[in-house]
Amino acid sequence: MKRILLVLALVVASLFTTTNLAAAGAAPLAQPIVQESGDAGGAETDAPPSSEGEATTESAVATSDDGAAGEKKTKSVAETPTTDQLVSGASEEAAKLRDLVVNFMADKLGVPKAVASMIGTAIMFVLILVVFKILASIAASLVGGALSKSKLRPTQLLLEFLKGATAKLVMAIGFIMALGTVGVDVGPLLAGLGVLGFVVGFALQDTLGNFAAGVMILLYRPYDIGDFITAGGVTGSVKSMSLVSTTIGTPDNQVQIVPNGSIWGGVITNVTANDTRRVDLTAGIGYGDDMDKAEAILKRIVESHPLVLAEPAPVIRVHALADSSVNIVVRPWTKTSDYWTVYWDITKSIKTEFDKEGVSIPFPQRDVHLYKVD
Repeated sequence: MKRILLVLALVVASLFTTTNLAAAGAAPLAQPIVQESGDAGGAETDAPPSSEGEATTESAVATSDDGAAGEKKTKSVAETPTTDQLVSGASEEAAKLRDLVVNFMADKLGVPKAVASMIGTAIMFVLILVVFKILASIAASLVGGALSKSKLRPTQLLLEFLKGATAKLVMAIGFIMALGTVGVDVGPLLAGLGVLGFVVGFALQDTLGNFAAGVMILLYRPYDIGDFITAGGVTGSVKSMSLVSTTIGTPDNQVQIVPNGSIWGGVITNVTANDTRRVDLTAGIGYGDDMDKAEAILKRIVESHPLVLAEPAPVIRVHALADSSVNIVVRPWTKTSDYWTVYWDITKSIKTEFDKEGVSIPFPQRDVHLYKVD
């Protein structure tokens, strides 16, 4: 166990040492410009220089400055590393660090060279993946924080998608670098993945349609995580979403996964999109009952409920003369979260108060006449 800890400590120390050396080596060295004097002895002359000499000297100095500036600019452009150079340099530094670990294990710990090479390669592979896992978490957090503080006001769905995509992208880069470190040529692998992606994409056209629908949902934001919606023939709360499907939890605690193509291609009803909702109720009374009295009872019931909003004002009106009843609509407003509480409470209160006040509630009846046939 002590040997393993010692190897890990050496790996970390070597990583920092290699990074510092690379940074120091990348710094350009200033090259002083030495101008030789025309007089070998450096003796000064008493005669003042002529105007033509001054002009010639100034011109030479200007030309020298221009040449130095141009050379510096060209050198700066030439020293700017490209992406391939950065990746190649990182791989080379990782390979050097791996060799350092292998030599240490072989020379100091007495591990056979082949075994030490395998262990060093495995350590570097795992170390790179661990480092990029940490970097992926940091990058995802930075993306989420930046978007949350921006003026774009992205939905929770979009935030989770972008954070996940960022983390996966960083991990993919780390995996490719790890493969390059252990000696795998990733060029043909990437080319093969490109061809395979084309074939799979052509075969999974329906999945690509769901993918496109998922992108449209993320852009137009018809719903967010936690919203209660009716879409794709399913009603429930949105649990999560990917670019291919949306997971919805139904009120009876079922989980249904709906393809995004079915959702985007139909009507999307977002029940909880607004903070307030109107509760639609209908109370029927008999044709022989007093309509004004019934309206007063209904108004008292609505106004006395603590969860009913004063604004917008509730609506209580005679709505229809049905076959066996006079229908009065009752439409109070409440918060979306209190919708079903208000619905159930007022329905119960209507029956209770009508019974107390002697207002009848008609219900379908069937009269059966019996005739005696001789």
